[in-house]
Amino acid sequence: MHSQLPFGGNFPGIGTTMKSFLRILLMPIQAPMLLLLAAVSTYLGIHWSRPLRVEDSNLSALSNLVWSAECLQALIVVMLCTMPDLMMRWLSSLMASSRVITLMVALLGVTVGGLYLLNFQQLANVTILGSAVMLARLDLFRIQVVPSQLITAVSMGLVVLGCVNLGRIVSQSMG
Repeated sequence: MHSQLPFGGNFPGIGTTMKSFLRILLMPIQAPMLLLLAAVSTYLGIHWSRPLRVEDSNLSALSNLVWSAECLQALIVVMLCTMPDLMMRWLSSLMASSRVITLMVALLGVTVGGLYLLNFQQLANVTILGSAVMLARLDLFRIQVVPSQLITAVSMGLVVLGCVNLGRIVSQSMG
């Protein structure tokens, strides 16, 4: 990490582990879009868990399946927004291998896009989450914290899933 502490960053009596820990703690102050990502994820967790409140045990398994699909969707958005060049390179090489695969990928893309367009609320959630992830990445780049794409994807995925689950807990405690 190439981050600078906002007030100099030279602490003579503190070891390198403590300096790294202090940099991580100060990162939301240096990159406020990380706080926006956490707030958006928490709101989405509250929003996604509202229709899932069920008392029937038969529908409880279905609500858990829907919740898992929402979390998987959030992880896919994070992966696409943190590693776009790797994903596009992989997709291009996959599509270049065969015309059949090209047609299948195009059909899958049109089908999934059509399903999202049928449900505009879901498209709005994906767009908002994707924008928050991209803004957080841009803010990290601005303060010169540029870890590898995999580390960025995993850490932002953990932030998003953690805050979405926090939102679900808050929603369940509110009644």
